Amino acid sequence: MAPVDVPSFAAAQQTLLLAELEAELAETAALVAGHSPAALQRAGLAVTNLVVAGTRTGFGGKTLLELEPDAATSRSGVAELPEHGIRTGDILVVAEQPAGSAKKREVRELERKGARGVVTRVARRFIAVALDDEGEDGGGGESGGLAAGVGAGRVWLVKLADDVTYKRMNGTMQKLQKMSEAEHSIFIRVLFGQTIPTPVAAEADAGAVDWFDPTLNDSQKDAIRFALASREIALIHGPPGTGKTHTLIELILQLVKQNLRVLVCGPSNISVDNIVERLAPHQVPMVRLGHPARLLPSVLNHSLDVLTRTSEAGAIVKDVRADMDTKQASLRKARNSKERRAIYAELKILRKEYRERERRCVSSLVAASKVVLATCHGSGGFQLRGEEFDVVIIDEASQALEAQCWVPLLSAKKAVCAGDHLQLPPTIKSLNSSSSSSASKKKSSNSSTADDAKGEGDAAKQKEAAAGGAGRVSLETTLFDRLLALHGPSIKRMLTTQYRMHEKIMQFPSDELYESKLVAAEAVKARLLRDLTYPVEPNDDTTEPLIFIDTQGGDFPEKNEDDDETASAAGAAKKTSKSRLIGDSKSNEMEAALVRQHVRRLVESGVRPEDIAVVTPYNAQLAILAPLKDAFPGIELGSVDGFQGREKEAVIVSLVRSNPEGEVGFLGEKRRLNVAMTRPKRSLTVIGDSETVKKGSKFLTRWMSFLEDNADLRYPDVSLLALEA
Repeated sequence: MAPVDVPSFAAAQQTLLLAELEAELAETAALVAGHSPAALQRAGLAVTNLVVAGTRTGFGGKTLLELEPDAATSRSGVAELPEHGIRTGDILVVAEQPAGSAKKREVRELERKGARGVVTRVARRFIAVALDDEGEDGGGGESGGLAAGVGAGRVWLVKLADDVTYKRMNGTMQKLQKMSEAEHSIFIRVLFGQTIPTPVAAEADAGAVDWFDPTLNDSQKDAIRFALASREIALIHGPPGTGKTHTLIELILQLVKQNLRVLVCGPSNISVDNIVERLAPHQVPMVRLGHPARLLPSVLNHSLDVLTRTSEAGAIVKDVRADMDTKQASLRKARNSKERRAIYAELKILRKEYRERERRCVSSLVAASKVVLATCHGSGGFQLRGEEFDVVIIDEASQALEAQCWVPLLSAKKAVCAGDHLQLPPTIKSLNSSSSSSASKKKSSNSSTADDAKGEGDAAKQKEAAAGGAGRVSLETTLFDRLLALHGPSIKRMLTTQYRMHEKIMQFPSDELYESKLVAAEAVKARLLRDLTYPVEPNDDTTEPLIFIDTQGGDFPEKNEDDDETASAAGAAKKTSKSRLIGDSKSNEMEAALVRQHVRRLVESGVRPEDIAVVTPYNAQLAILAPLKDAFPGIELGSVDGFQGREKEAVIVSLVRSNPEGEVGFLGEKRRLNVAMTRPKRSLTVIGDSETVKKGSKFLTRWMSFLEDNADLRYPDVSLLALEA
C-alpha cells in the first residue's frame, strides 16, 4: 500500500471540513429563516416560551442561565418543558421570543440580539445554558439584560451548528500540514504508511499478565496483551455486545500499573463518561475534562469543576467566584444602563482574575492525574496545553471523523483505537466529492433526513476507500478504516464473545460480517422475553427470539412525504414546510399499524414498555409511530442511526420499503442493518416486504433467506388488521 502524503492529506481534510461546516450552517440558517418557533420546536431545534429563572457563575467564570417554562403557558399549571430535541452540549442562542406574527428571521440577527451559549443541563423543568463571553455591556444593547438574567419577557433558544469542534479539527490539520518531514515522529510515519508498525514479538503478545479482572474472556485478554505490547498502534475491534468498554478499563489499569500516563478520548461525552463510571471504583488518580453539567451525574466528582472547588488549590478560587455571583445578583437592582455597564466592567476584571487563578488550579490538578479523560475535540483545550502522555486511547474511533482523532493524536507516541468499523461511521452532511454528489443525485428519491443520512453512494465510497484507497481523502473514511487498509489485520485484535444477544439473533451478523467468529455467552445465548425478572406470559410473541412479519404482496405500500398530489393548496404548502424539516423521507402507514399491533401484544403479555424499542431508518415513519409514546409511556422510538450503541430487551425494526421496483435506498447499507439487528437482547422482530428488500443487494437477499429459514415467519392479514384498527 502506497504511503500517504501528509501535507496533501491535511490540506484535503481542511477543504472537506470547511464544506461540512458550511453545509451545517446553511441547513441551520434555512430552517431558522423558514419556520416559526413552534415548528422549530416540533422539529427538535428549539424550545419556546421560556423565562430566565436565575443566573450564577459557572466553570471558567461563565454566566450560567437557568431557563424554565413560562407558567402562564402551562395548561396544567405545572411548569414542565414540552417535548424537544435540545441536548447537553448543544450550541445555541438564547433570544427574546418573536411575536406569533413575526416573519422571517436570520441566525445573524438572532445572535446579534441574543446570547450564544452551550447547554449544560437538561431537566424536566429547566434548561441550563453557559453563555459565551459577553462583551463589555454583556453582549449588546438588547441582550445585556438577557445575559444578566434580568430580561422580563419570554425567551426562546435555538440550536446552532457547532463551529467550536470545526475550529479545533481545522487547527489540528493546519499544524499537521505545516510540519516538515523531519518533524514526523515514528508514530506519525506509521499512521500514514511511511513505515510499518514495529512487529510485536510472539512472546510479548502472549506474555503473562497479572489481571485486575481474571474473569475476562480469552479474546479480551488477547486484545489487551496485544495493545500493551504494540509500540505505535493497536486496534481493538469490538462487535456489538462484546465488552469493549470492559476491555478498555482493564487496559487502562494495566498501563497505569506500568507507571504510564494515559489520555482517554471518544467522539462524544457519553462515550467518555461510560469509561469514567467504570474506572471510578478502581481509585485511579484521574480527571474528566469538559463542562460539568454535560457529564453524567455519576462522574461529576471527577470533573475539573468539582475538583477545583474541593481541592486545596481550589479554595483560593472560591472567594473570587463568590464576588462574581454577588455582582451578578446586583444587576437585578441596577436602575439604568449606566449602572449596568459599571457592574459589567467590574465583572470583566473579576472574570479575568478568576480565570488566571482557575488555570493555575487546573494545571496542578491535571499534572497530578495519571489518567485524563476528554472528548476528542475537548482534548484540544487549554487544560492540556504542554501536557504529555505515554498512550492515547480513543474509544468509538470508528464513529469519529479522522480529523477529530488527530486533535489528541498529534503529539502522541502510541495509540490504541477501539471501535467497530462494521457499524455506522459518523454522519456527514456535506457532499465532498464528485462521485458522492453523483450518487446522491441518482439516489435522491431514496434519501431521508439528516438523521437518516448516508445513502448507498456514501457506502460505496467508504468501501472503496477502505479496500484500496488508503491515500484517498474523504470524511467518510475513518482513521480506523484507513489504518486497516494501510496495515491489514496484523494491527487488529477482535473481541469474539458477546454478552447481549440470544444466539439466534446474533447468528446472521456473525456469519455475514464477523467471519462467523462471534459466540454468545452462556448467560445470554438462550434467554427470552418470558424469562425476564418480572412476570411475562409465555406465548408466541415472548418465546420466539426472532420474528419476521413479511408484508410481501403489495398490500403494505410505502409512501413519499410528497406523494399526495390531491392535497389542497394550503395543505400542499403545509406539507412542503414539513418536508423541509423532516426531509424527503419514506413512510408506510400499514406497516406502522403492524408495529402498533405487535407492541400492544407484547405489553399485554406483560413486557414493560420501557423494555421495548421501535427503530426504523426513516424519520417520516417515526412521525407516524409517535402516538405510541402516549399509548405506551416509556417505550423508546428512534432512527437506526440514532440507536447505535444502545440496547433493549425487545426491538421491533420497521423496514418501510415496499415498492414494485425493488428500490431500497440506503436500506442497502449493510452497516445500518448491522446496527438495527444487533440492538436487542431477547427479542428481534423485523417487519418488512421481503419481495422488495431482497432485490436491494446480495446481502439483503441472504438476510431475507436467513429470516425465512430461521425466524418465526408470519404473514399479516390486511383485512384483520383493518378490523383491529
